[in-house]
Amino acid sequence: MKRKVDLVVISDVHLGTYGCHAKELLHYLESIEPKQVILNGDIIDGWQFSKRYFPKWHMKVVQHLIKWISEQKDIIYITGNHDEMLRKFVGFNMNNFRIENKAVIELGGDKHWFFHGDVFDITIQHSKWLAKLGGAGYDILILLNRLVNWISEKLGRGKVSFSKKIKNSVKGAVKHINKFETTAAEIAATEGYSHVICGHIHQAVKRDIPTKKGSVTYLNSGDWVESLTSLEYNDGEWTIFNYQESDLYYAEDISDDVLAELNDHLIFEKLLTEFNLLAR
Repeated sequence: MKRKVDLVVISDVHLGTYGCHAKELLHYLESIEPKQVILNGDIIDGWQFSKRYFPKWHMKVVQHLIKWISEQKDIIYITGNHDEMLRKFVGFNMNNFRIENKAVIELGGDKHWFFHGDVFDITIQHSKWLAKLGGAGYDILILLNRLVNWISEKLGRGKVSFSKKIKNSVKGAVKHINKFETTAAEIAATEGYSHVICGHIHQAVKRDIPTKKGSVTYLNSGDWVESLTSLEYNDGEWTIFNYQESDLYYAEDISDDVLAELNDHLIFEKLLTEFNLLAR
């Protein structure tokens, strides 16, 4: 029996990268029956897309989304920075599927503002090559993290997130995230929106932020690289769905693709290649 959901928000899947947990995402998608779906950016990773790496589970996620479109589910694809190539198709509409840069939806009498959030990222706006290089490094960090966690689980120990530890230990990163959330809330309040829903920073959260024009509820859907989270709206309430804390969770297996990447010793070669291409 599929679980009925009024609205589900998913972002930062990064299909086409080694860090993407496509198998887990597909398991989640198959467990729900949503009335409305918002794909809030970075679903496909155009920055690191490679013809040699798009495994079956990644394709199955795409096929499942296409199935929902064929069923005429109300789906909004909001563009992010990693799938910015879709911005040229903003306004496209087919079978209740449409591509937008942002969306405003009224829920429970309140206006909710949805957008990815990369517009607040100065690095992306002014030094895209540096952001792309950082993305390649992040993908490699996640790849190594998955191997470490796989070994850790085999030994009966808990998981650890390298990137979250780095973010939480660097004051600048914490300050950047806080500023991101506050800025989004302040703009939302100015526009008369009670809720603002973003992705981009890969940290799922729901909290009320006070502004000069009133309190705004800020929500972030997290990602399907590390946190494996989404946002769900049911009966007038927002909740964060965490796959790893749900009944759906099972201990992950390291795929042959990931092991092959490690065994081929391509990690530093990949970084060097990315740097050379982006610095031209």
